[in-house]
Amino acid sequence: MKKITLFLFLFLAIITFAQAQQDPKAEKILDAMSKKYQAMKAFNVDFVQTMENSTNKVKETMQGNITISGDKFRLKIKDQEIINNGSTIWTFMKSENEVNISESDPDDQQMSPNAIFNLYKKGYNKYAIVDEVKEAGQVYQVIELAPEDKNNPIFKVRIQINKKDNSVKSWKMFRNNGNRYTYTIKQLNPNPVVDANTFTFDKNKYKGVKVVDLR
Repeated sequence: MKKITLFLFLFLAIITFAQAQQDPKAEKILDAMSKKYQAMKAFNVDFVQTMENSTNKVKETMQGNITISGDKFRLKIKDQEIINNGSTIWTFMKSENEVNISESDPDDQQMSPNAIFNLYKKGYNKYAIVDEVKEAGQVYQVIELAPEDKNNPIFKVRIQINKKDNSVKSWKMFRNNGNRYTYTIKQLNPNPVVDANTFTFDKNKYKGVKVVDLR
């Protein structure tokens, strides 16, 4: 889960967190963004993840798809599929034809794909608008968030939010090891059809799969 891996905001010239730990204008934007996604019963997103480390001169990009409904999600990336039904996590590794089953720990889900929309409410309560950018005719407000815990390995998150419709364009996570993870949303499909089978792993659909139960 920690490898993974969702999205997201002018006026004020550059504001430091020392000057404004909770910028009311930023909070208003974040509230509108969060409300937009919470109003959907579910949503499906095609995204691109980029990992960069300038010191090590590394840049890796991969595409992914995720379906989210409340605290449940189904994430598909390259050689992995991760399913979380809120209490159980299945991590399927295609190349090994193996699935690991573990319990979902709420304390370990702060950076899970379905947590980004409420990040500012728990764990990252220092935030401010730092920029406004225009891309392809759309205006995005950029908000930076910092964690309460100074020992948090992710010391900053930067979210781009569409000024017009409060949708998330991208979010970037800054880790203290020099790695930078950017998630850019390519397409959003609101309210797809989901059922109980969407957020569970059916081993009968994976011939010969090895099941490792870590619970």
